[in-house]
Amino acid sequence: MNKPLKVSKHHIWTAIVLAALALLPFAISGYQTSLATQMLIFAALAMSIDILAGYAGRTPLGHGAIFGVATYVLLYYVTTAGGSLWGGIALGILAAVGTAVVFGALAIRTSGVYFLLLTLALGMIVWGVSLRWTSVTGGENGIRGTVKPEWLASHVNLYYFTLAITSLMALAMWRFVNSPFGLTLKGIRESETRMKALGYNVPLHVFIGFVVSGFFAGMAGILYAFYNSFVSPSTVELRQSVAGLLMAIVGGIGTLFGSLIGSIVIITLENLVSLYTERWSMVLGLMFIFTMIFAPEGLVGKARQLMARRQARLSAAATQGAATSPSTDGGEKGGGH
Repeated sequence: MNKPLKVSKHHIWTAIVLAALALLPFAISGYQTSLATQMLIFAALAMSIDILAGYAGRTPLGHGAIFGVATYVLLYYVTTAGGSLWGGIALGILAAVGTAVVFGALAIRTSGVYFLLLTLALGMIVWGVSLRWTSVTGGENGIRGTVKPEWLASHVNLYYFTLAITSLMALAMWRFVNSPFGLTLKGIRESETRMKALGYNVPLHVFIGFVVSGFFAGMAGILYAFYNSFVSPSTVELRQSVAGLLMAIVGGIGTLFGSLIGSIVIITLENLVSLYTERWSMVLGLMFIFTMIFAPEGLVGKARQLMARRQARLSAAATQGAATSPSTDGGEKGGGH
């Protein structure tokens, strides 16, 4: 006989979130749909960062450069070199993976603040190249051109395309971090020394995690080329890496899903607050400070913590109630005597 299919809370919440995201364009305007597309793209970037920061214990500050390299290569190949879209996508992803290979090879034997600073420096090198190599990158003027096909011209079609690709990427990343290899990364995060003592090649595992993370950052960069149709040195600068990292932190490091929540919160606040004040960055800074003080585990982590406490209280109350209630069997026996 076939075993019944078990549906966990994780599956239920995933279905609810996907249904809400699928119905979103029917409830908002075209401009808001475009913002939702941007949220999905940066959520994918934040998830790629979370593979390293949340599961391997390595916090990178160069993924904005990897993200932007894919965008640069796709736009240059299609709009300047006159190549095909699919060729540009393939080259963009290969360029992002190649950049991740270089970054990873140089950074894998460092950890903590040294890893963070080294990836920051490598990202700054990419920014410098994009700024000075004007014959290819266009310098400060960047590269402008539409690469998306005509059927993605509308905001709604582009949103659904981005949602489909981002969902597949999120599923792939979830499977990766929950695979035996992903569990090894978690072990490295908890105790690198112990993992070395057990015979694991820690630098190799971190390198593979870095390359996989870079692949997904490159995929997000390809989506960004479709969305923005423009790339400049600001696309690969430090601010891009910091934004992705902060989205992962605000949502919850080590959760993947938190990256989506962080992206929604930060981009929504950025667009709402900027309508009322030019000092919107100060408001976002205060939000980050309060998050670190009151919810250092992130919004998703805090919600899980509160739900676990509530469940523990309910279980304790149920256990206490069962212990203090009179026994039915005992009452019948007493009546018999």
